[in-house]
Amino acid sequence: MRILITNDDGINAPGLKTLEAIAHTVAGPEGEVWVVAPAFEQSGVAHCISYSHPTMITEIAPRRWAAEGSPADCVLAGLHDILPQRPDLVLSGVNRGNNAGENVMYSGTIGGAMEAALQGVKAIALSQFFGPQNATLEDMFESAAVHGAEVVNTLLTQAPWGEGADYTLFYNVNFPPLPASETKGLAICRQGRRKTPGFGIEGQVSPTGRRFLWVRGSEQSVDTGPGTDVTANLAGHISVTPMRADLTAHDMLKGLSALEKAV
Repeated sequence: MRILITNDDGINAPGLKTLEAIAHTVAGPEGEVWVVAPAFEQSGVAHCISYSHPTMITEIAPRRWAAEGSPADCVLAGLHDILPQRPDLVLSGVNRGNNAGENVMYSGTIGGAMEAALQGVKAIALSQFFGPQNATLEDMFESAAVHGAEVVNTLLTQAPWGEGADYTLFYNVNFPPLPASETKGLAICRQGRRKTPGFGIEGQVSPTGRRFLWVRGSEQSVDTGPGTDVTANLAGHISVTPMRADLTAHDMLKGLSALEKAV
């Protein structure tokens, strides 16, 4: 098996090392693992691509490349320039922090997996929820490290992938904020929504008098209701959410059809 991996925390991120170990286990001794990851952190860039300027890319070791671009750029580079053949699977992560709830909309980790799906390649995004119970572990990614390969193999062998659909499925996996030994099984969930103010802005003035704005995060450990990813993670489960890059509100189409006669 040939696997391409990327992330949004950067080529030197500890979560990428965790993902490399997962990918090597899944690929097997005869498989290949290729790394194409951002040279610098790209958190929050979502599905951004560097459409208006070129992306510099550097080979730093065999099958290991750093790109001055987004995770989606890295996937495009891997598929169309670097790998000798298309991969069987793209893995994105393991993100430092959860990509559950509304975080999905901002996540570069999700953006990398989404681009792979748009290119017709099976893709899984993996993220590690952090909290008090795993913050002091020697390896904060322990839950993902221990359970990641099994989750990926389960999805590869037992989950549907929607081949032939206009928008191919990809999967969003979040590991709970717990030690590996306390992590529970899979929970198939929908994307939740934290009913909090969400991201905000905090302004500061530099010593030179220039004004800068910092994006401020929000409380993450907020229950988002039954059957949702955040709630499953907070209950100790590994959440799995099937996703597509189709933003259509399908439930509204029938009700809105009456407007066609009004114009």
